[in-house]
Formats: sequence, structure tokens, C-alpha cells
Amino acid sequence: MKFVIKHEIRGRIRVHLIGKAMSFAQADTLQYQFEQMKDVKVQERTMDVTICYIGSRKHIITALGQFSYDKVEVPEVYLKNSGREMNRFYWDKLVDQTVVHFVNKIFLPAPLRAGIATVRSVKYIVQGVKTLAKRKIEVPVLDATAISVSLIRGDYKTAGAVMFLLSMGEILEEWTHKKSVGDLARSLSLNIDKVWLVGSDGKEVLVDSNQIKAGDKVVVHMGNVIPFDGNVVAGEAMVNQSSMTGESMPIVKREGSFVYAGTVCEEGECVFRVEKTMGGGRYDRIVKMIEQSEKLKSTAEDKASRMADRLVPYTLGGTALTYLLTRNVTKMLAVLMVDFSCALKLAIPIAVLSAMRESS
Repeated sequence: MKFVIKHEIRGRIRVHLIGKAMSFAQADTLQYQFEQMKDVKVQERTMDVTICYIGSRKHIITALGQFSYDKVEVPEVYLKNSGREMNRFYWDKLVDQTVVHFVNKIFLPAPLRAGIATVRSVKYIVQGVKTLAKRKIEVPVLDATAISVSLIRGDYKTAGAVMFLLSMGEILEEWTHKKSVGDLARSLSLNIDKVWLVGSDGKEVLVDSNQIKAGDKVVVHMGNVIPFDGNVVAGEAMVNQSSMTGESMPIVKREGSFVYAGTVCEEGECVFRVEKTMGGGRYDRIVKMIEQSEKLKSTAEDKASRMADRLVPYTLGGTALTYLLTRNVTKMLAVLMVDFSCALKLAIPIAVLSAMRESS
């Protein structure tokens, strides 16, 4: 691989790769190869690679020069859970949303901006009306009120700003939740591509994990992760099952015992007969359950949402009181916008922090 050293200090080097544009799969392959031994960060858009290392600089330079995408076998699970393509999608979505908003604001004539704001407002007003139809006064009602009042007053700039903030909040919330779920699923993924298969003659053969079938015998040596669910048929080992059961002490596994994928053989070694292959074990089902939990809200996020909903009647009441006392629509709208802004600023950080806490 050809590259140019762009910057380096002791223990850290940043290089720029020379060649065609890097795909997501190629970036993940490069990341997988070097993170086995060093801390590496790959930027597929700029084709820059930053490596933090301990030891010989020459070793890193040689490894980069000899690297080839075709020579590296990356587990399919690693590529699936990398999250690189998803992060690019949401980042581009945020940038596009911001650019479109300010381009419209600067370059489009006022009548056209008013028309665009009116069309975009339909979505939020319909949501507010549906919420009222259910006899609820919640956040969608507050959003619809702020947008509707702005449109009635002809303040299309404010209406556009409210809708822009709402759309950015929705994108950030979705991105944060999916990223946290993806990071957790990736940290739980086994990423085991080779296992020791015991043949009919009793000899051990190193084979790809995707070649293993139910009923095959696999041997696990000390320090290795158990790749499948199965029953021990020979040997004795101390297995750390904390990833599955939370037990702090290793458990003795002898002939007749059951072992779970994702647990670690800390001492000894054992041979077990595979019951569930890759993707069918309990550990894999846990990972799938986490990946499918996108529609579920965390406790903190649910509390924040309910708290925001409970604040809406008081917000609208304070706005109406301000209007009655001042008879000033501008002040009324200002109060409404301040309350809306506070609610938005409260909801987004809580959702982000909750997702980060759950992913850790």
C-alpha cells in the first residue's frame, strides 16, 4: 500500500493513503487489521489513518507498506456491526439539513420561504391536532402551537427556525440511539473466525467457524473464548461465565456440563459437542435482542419525555396569562419560544446521556 506521512510525534503517526476512494468495507478491513495490535482510527472520507503505537516506528511503517485488503479476512459480524456507514449517513443528514436551512434563509425570496414554511408546518400541525383529538396536551401540541402562531402572524422566519430545531433534534436522537445500540452489539460480538475442530481421528484441525455444524466436536484451550453453545464431552476447564450469568467466579466444566458461547476458558481445556452454531446460540440471541431494541425507550428517556409532556399545560397557561396581561402578541410568542427552547434543550441532552450510559 502506498501512503504519505502527514504528521507524526512520538508514539503517534498519521498517514494519507494514495489511491482510489476508500469504501466502507475497505476502511473497516484496515481498522480490523491494525486494531489487533495498535490503536487506530481510519477516516474513509479523507483516506487518512492515525495510529497510536508503543514500540518500533519501523514496524508500523513496514506493516502499512505490506498491507493489502485482499490478504485480510474480516469476520462478517465485524463488518455488519462497524457502524461506519450509519455514522456517515446521519452526519451527512445533519450537514444537509443545516446547509439547506441557511441557503433557503439567505438566498430564497421571502414569498418562496413562506410557502416552504407553510408546507413543512402541515406535518407538525397534524401531529398536534391528533394529540388534541386524544384529549392530551403534550409536546406535539406545544410544537404545533408555536408554529401555528408564527404562521398566523406572518413570522415565517420563526416558524422555520422552530421546525429546523425540531428536525435536528429528531435526527440527533435517532442517531444517538442507533449508535449506542450498535456500539453495545459490537462490543458483545464474538468476532471468532477460526476454531479448533476435532476430527474423527482425534486430531485437531484449525478451520473457519462458519464451517462448523451442529454435532461437531470443538476443543477450547486455556485463554480462548468459547465460540458456540454445547455439551462438554471430554476434559475439564474453569470457565468465566460473567458475560452470560454475571457470576464473579469461574465455574468448573466437566463431561456432561453445558458451555455457552461468549464465555472464557480461564484454566484447562475441554472438548464440547456443538449444539447451536454461529447465530443460533443464547449469546447471539442476546446481541440480536439488543439490536432490535431501537424502538424501546430507556427509563431516563421515558421520564424526560413524560416530564416534558407534563410541562406543556403550564407552558400554554403561562403564555395565555402573558397575553392577557400585556395584550402583546410578540411577548406571548417570545414566552412560548423560550419555553419551547428550554424543553428542547432539556430533552436532547437527557436522551443523549441516557443512550451513552446504556451503551457503556
